[in-house]
Amino acid sequence: MTAATATSQRGERAEPGVRGLPRAGTVLAITARPGPESTALGGLLFAFGQAGARTTVLSLTRGEASPFNSTSSRLEAVRPWELQLASWLLGVSSVAVSDFPDGRLSNCPMPHLTERVRRAITEHAPDLILVLDPAAGNSDDAQVAQAVSLVAGTVGVPVAARTTPGASHGWAVELGAETDVARAVQQAAARAHASQSEMLPEELRRLDGHSGREQLRWLVPAAMHSYTSLSSSAMSVLSAPDEAGEVMKTAVFPWRAPRVLLTGLAAV
Repeated sequence: MTAATATSQRGERAEPGVRGLPRAGTVLAITARPGPESTALGGLLFAFGQAGARTTVLSLTRGEASPFNSTSSRLEAVRPWELQLASWLLGVSSVAVSDFPDGRLSNCPMPHLTERVRRAITEHAPDLILVLDPAAGNSDDAQVAQAVSLVAGTVGVPVAARTTPGASHGWAVELGAETDVARAVQQAAARAHASQSEMLPEELRRLDGHSGREQLRWLVPAAMHSYTSLSSSAMSVLSAPDEAGEVMKTAVFPWRAPRVLLTGLAAV
């Protein structure tokens, strides 16, 4: 069965080129800094959670290089806590923040980055890893994508990059029947990054223009993937060919107060 011919139990025909979310029991999102887990990946993370997946987030830096700071606190201190709050809103089950230098990941030895990614994969055993498209982000995003792809390719974990509409080899995925809810939660998560409030209006305008779809492309494909539509009416299954120390780990349960475990910095 192909995406063009898949039909729902009500006889609805899937739109050509549009798929459901990749089937995954555990999804690990890895970002260069706090923020993109909400503004870029928030809709996807919420949708995966609504589909029953366990979602986790790893930020490789504390986001201290941002030119914006609407608080009186140092960014490296406040942004990990903003990430924790945003992730709670998105229903993410665990959050970790490492201490690599924000804005300078390209200067970090690749073995240090890949070792941190490998530890995250070992800890969470994800069925899918989400990153930002290296072709659409900055140099730090590209370094993250490279490190993730290097490790995931050796252990057989597929990596999907959230990209822009029309990107080469990309495809559209439906966020499900509760698209309005997903986008509202995504916007709430974006607002949780209060230190970045100067850029928030622009981000919210961009999110307002989003539809009920996101665009993905494979960086590390598996031999076989399953896709599941999140439509409330049907389930359509498609087949298609530190080292820095961890500074915060959070166990967060959707819509409940999170439990937070702070750990000291380990030697690099």
